[in-house]
Amino acid sequence: MKTRSKTNGATATGATETMARQRYAELKQILEDRRRDILSEVQEKMRDVRTDGPNDEGVLDAAESSESDIQDEIEFALIQMKAETLNKIEEALRRVEEGTYGFCFECGEEISEKRLRALPFAVRCKDCEEAREVAAQRERVLSRRVTGFGLDLSH
Repeated sequence: MKTRSKTNGATATGATETMARQRYAELKQILEDRRRDILSEVQEKMRDVRTDGPNDEGVLDAAESSESDIQDEIEFALIQMKAETLNKIEEALRRVEEGTYGFCFECGEEISEKRLRALPFAVRCKDCEEAREVAAQRERVLSRRVTGFGLDLSH
C-alpha cells in the first residue's frame, strides 16, 4: 500500500508539473504576442515620425507650433512607455527560460495565474507589490513634508 501511495503521489506531482508547464507555455505565448504587437506599434510610430517631416505643414504660428511640439512630446512619451514595456517583456521571457518566471522577487512565493494573465511581466505578487506601493507613497509624503519645512536635505 505504501508503494501505491508513492506512485499516486508521483502521478499527482507529474500532473501538477505538466499543468505548470502548460500554464507557463500559455503565459510565454501571451508575452511573445504582446512583444510582437508592441514592436509593430513602435515601428509604425517611428515610420510616422520619419514620414511626417518638420516642414509638411508649412509655416506655423506660435500656437500651432506649440501644439505641434506638445503632440510630438506625447508621441515620444508613448514610444518610451512602449519601449519600457518591451524591456519588461524581454526580462520576463528570460525568466521563463531560466525557470524563475512567476515567482515574486520579494517573498519568493508563486505569483497568481490571474495576476500573470493580467500583467504577464509582473515581478511581485499582489501583496508585495501593494506593500511596495504603500512604502513609496509614504516616502513621497515624508519627502513633501520635509521639503515643505524648507530643510535642505542635500548635505
